[in-house]
Amino acid sequence: MAGRRKFIRTTVLQIIAWAYIPFRKFIPPETFRYASTGGFNVVLDIFLYFVFYNFILQKQIIDFGFVAVSPYIASFLFVFPITFTTGFLFAKYITFTDSLLRGHTQLVRYGISVGGSIILNYVLLKLFVEYLFIWPTVSKMIITVIVVIYSYALQRYFTFKTGKIAILERNSG
Repeated sequence: MAGRRKFIRTTVLQIIAWAYIPFRKFIPPETFRYASTGGFNVVLDIFLYFVFYNFILQKQIIDFGFVAVSPYIASFLFVFPITFTTGFLFAKYITFTDSLLRGHTQLVRYGISVGGSIILNYVLLKLFVEYLFIWPTVSKMIITVIVVIYSYALQRYFTFKTGKIAILERNSG
């Protein structure tokens, strides 16, 4: 199993390194790895959402007996754990590999980061659409840029922290 994981990690890193060549003068490798893995995870999220919504749930309301859930929310709820996991694994093993924090600490912090991203998306979408009267799609595009910057900063300096402070946190926990 460990051999397969190492092979997958090495292959992904080689693909990203190859794709990075034309961008190496413009952005640091860690930022490019974050953009690459994050972009892949977004595409995976949209693809899985489409499959769940259209084919698995067939656009039908899901009735759990105590609550009925719309197909678009149910699709989100089914896809979220998958892309949460892939996002964490990409961040831990591909992007922020120098972090010295324990995996459990990283996972909890990643959950906080993602929770913050969800709240930020919701609040800004409400603000932009309902109060600033910006079209929803344009709002979502602007918000995506804001949330990606927020997410990168939080993951870089909190979730997968490196350096002396990370060593102290690792040793104290």
